[in-house]
Amino acid sequence: METFFTFLERRVDDSSSLLCIGLDPHIPDLKEPTAESALDFCLTLVKQTAPYAAAFKPNAAFFEVFGAEGWTALKQVIEAINAESNRLGSRIPIILDAKRGDIASTADAYAKSAFENLGVDCITLNPYLGKDSIEPFLQNSEKGVFLLCKTSNAGSMDLQNLLVMPMGSDSPMPLYLYVAQLAQQWNEKNNIGIVVGATHPQIMEMIRAAAPDLWFLSPGVGAQGGELELALKAGLRKDGKGILLPVSRAVARAQNPAKAAAELRDEILNIKRELKLR
Repeated sequence: METFFTFLERRVDDSSSLLCIGLDPHIPDLKEPTAESALDFCLTLVKQTAPYAAAFKPNAAFFEVFGAEGWTALKQVIEAINAESNRLGSRIPIILDAKRGDIASTADAYAKSAFENLGVDCITLNPYLGKDSIEPFLQNSEKGVFLLCKTSNAGSMDLQNLLVMPMGSDSPMPLYLYVAQLAQQWNEKNNIGIVVGATHPQIMEMIRAAAPDLWFLSPGVGAQGGELELALKAGLRKDGKGILLPVSRAVARAQNPAKAAAELRDEILNIKRELKLR
């Protein structure tokens, strides 16, 4: 049976890539501060980088800032990614970076908005309201989620590093490790991954040990200071997969985004070879 991560792994194989292209139309990067300009910015990126993308990750906030027109632009970007997938003959997963988190009917509405209205394949979620807050997103195994576990920002230490004492445990552990363990337990349909920042390679290594099978979405390489080789060494599974590396500004602001994406894809492949991973 198809699951989100079997779908993702097929695309990873088709593209020989672990690169996730972030679609973040920052207003200073646009020709004009409009939804139309944000759409043009993203369409250019999609067309140039699709051959090298294991996934695309549009950030909802940069579209929502334009109101209803921004929401329409986001839907058009998603349609354009699907069109590029058809052209390439290989479907590219779309991960909505929205970091939703709520319960009951509100969570259900968020899930329908993402999966039915927008038509994305996956969404980032805040798991700190508990399992019932993510269950509406898990019903269809073909749709995936990435749960915030250890984020790439410096302020993540304020809460995510706190020691907790899980029920039945005789020793405390950092909250991010407990979240990773819960995600591994909840991943019954092979559609749960976790967000683990590439800015914390030592912590990433600990989380990989706690969740050996899960896929990581690991932002932070480049603009936030994360080092690609360290992130891959700490986060890759033994099969040479298991980590998606979102890159936005380093590609979007390059003179030639296609060339920048191709070089990053190839650099990842070279590091994997040096690590003797497929």
